[in-house]
Amino acid sequence: MFSSFDNQGPQPREKWRSHVDWFVQDYRSQLTALAWRLQQEWHHDGTILGIDLKPQPHFVPCSPETLQTLNRRVGGRLQEILGIIAGADFEQEVIILCIGDGQVKLVYYQADPSPETCWQTHGPDLDQLIADLEAAMAESIQLESASK
Repeated sequence: MFSSFDNQGPQPREKWRSHVDWFVQDYRSQLTALAWRLQQEWHHDGTILGIDLKPQPHFVPCSPETLQTLNRRVGGRLQEILGIIAGADFEQEVIILCIGDGQVKLVYYQADPSPETCWQTHGPDLDQLIADLEAAMAESIQLESASK
């Protein structure tokens, strides 16, 4: 999952970050529902929702162990993100970690309406919600290298 992530210095801002922002804005309620429901499935074990942009955008679980390994691999540069995750209230907040072109982007927001309300609106078929959002991501989120 993190095979392209390396320990390079700061890199210029990538267009994919803006694409992720637009996608989250357009699908905020559905993403809130998905993140909340997956927390229920994962029994609040510290796993968060991730979006891996390669080879095409898809959801992945990011376990605490995976995140700690990645943090060590990049010299502790994810420590702040790990702190946000550790202190999150997943009944009110949404956290999604996006991985693309050797970089990460944290999506973090207060849910409004509540995650449970979003799930009642966009559920109850978790697999269909995932499929629909992954299809929308494939159209919405473009990697910098794909747009050249």
